Amino acid sequence: MTVWTLGLNHRTAPIELRERFSFASDKLTQSLQGLRTSFSTHKEVAILSTCNRTEIYCAGEEVHIPQTLSWLAETGKTKVDLLQSHTYTLEGMDSARHAFRVASGLDSMVLGESQILGQLKDAVRLAADSGALGSTLNQMFQRSFSVAKEVRTATEIGAHSISMAAASVRLATRIFENIRDTDVLFVGAGEMIELCVDHFAARSPRSITIANRSMDKGQALADKHGGQAISLADLPAQLSRFDVVISCTASTSPLIELADVKRALRTRKSRPFFMVDLAVPRDIESAVKSLQDVYLYTIDDLTEVINSGKNQRLEAVVDAEVIIDAGVQRFMAWLSQRRDVPIIQELTCQADAWRQAELARARKNIEKGQDIDYVLECLSTGLMKKMLNGPLRELHNPNSEEREQALVAVKKMFLKT
Repeated sequence: MTVWTLGLNHRTAPIELRERFSFASDKLTQSLQGLRTSFSTHKEVAILSTCNRTEIYCAGEEVHIPQTLSWLAETGKTKVDLLQSHTYTLEGMDSARHAFRVASGLDSMVLGESQILGQLKDAVRLAADSGALGSTLNQMFQRSFSVAKEVRTATEIGAHSISMAAASVRLATRIFENIRDTDVLFVGAGEMIELCVDHFAARSPRSITIANRSMDKGQALADKHGGQAISLADLPAQLSRFDVVISCTASTSPLIELADVKRALRTRKSRPFFMVDLAVPRDIESAVKSLQDVYLYTIDDLTEVINSGKNQRLEAVVDAEVIIDAGVQRFMAWLSQRRDVPIIQELTCQADAWRQAELARARKNIEKGQDIDYVLECLSTGLMKKMLNGPLRELHNPNSEEREQALVAVKKMFLKT
């Protein structure tokens, strides 16, 4: 068995392309099944889809990158050549090392961030539940989780980390000198929005409002911070009363359109809008960015702020890579041993066949009334001859080089004390 990876992320592809390959969680099982059936033979598969990356992990007897690329291109309704120019492919040890680095936060936009580990665990759990995960990928991912835990425990990779939520607050302070004088709207109620609400709430804005498809979930989040909740249907009509808008949902189409923002701007009479769209696909129509008095940032625009604390964490990367490399080596050793399983099973079956044959002969001799010591002697002699037949034949091989190799093997297997 071998493993391979096909992916695109924030470094290789712009958000306009990445959003074509964002897999909604409620459709991921269907996508996993579709990917598996695209191969001619059985394969193990898992799909990791986040705001910053979409990665396909596979395991099988042979690497099938062209088929994997074709399936992904078809899924995203994109030409293969265009997609290929923005993807990376990894095989064997490189694929395993990449998975370990992703789990440890070394390949993230926010170096050392921990959210990716939970996202990867969710992807693995879903693949397992859908029957797409086999022993090889499961072993690789479980080992990557253990290594990620060791990296965070033994290094300071997460120190000085600036999250996207914290970066959003920093950018907002560039537009509004005092967050206390702003009304903040959060669109969505998922994990990322929860983090953003926590960061903004710490600055005590004038008001906090949650707009969410599920009013119950939105109200529960709002209640934690003394805010209020509105439905997504009310969003266009109420947009003008907010100074800051932070959005991150799983919607497949924009929730805030250009016409909505234009209408809100007329009501606001040139008071600026600060908007952060953390969703992929995007929640806010991209044309909004061209409007005067609107400061719209996408997840890719946050790089500058996020990287401000990166230098302090780079020293920890060296230590983290050592831990990761050791984990990868252990996984590759396990994978190598797995390749020997068929020959081990065949050897075991052959030895058992010899045992059964000699045992049957011994029982017949007992039934004939032969002396028990004689029967045991014949049993042990028969087993000895069967076991030594192969090695002795190789030791008499006329080819001197092969005979020398057999001599070394025999000494190691039979004569080592």
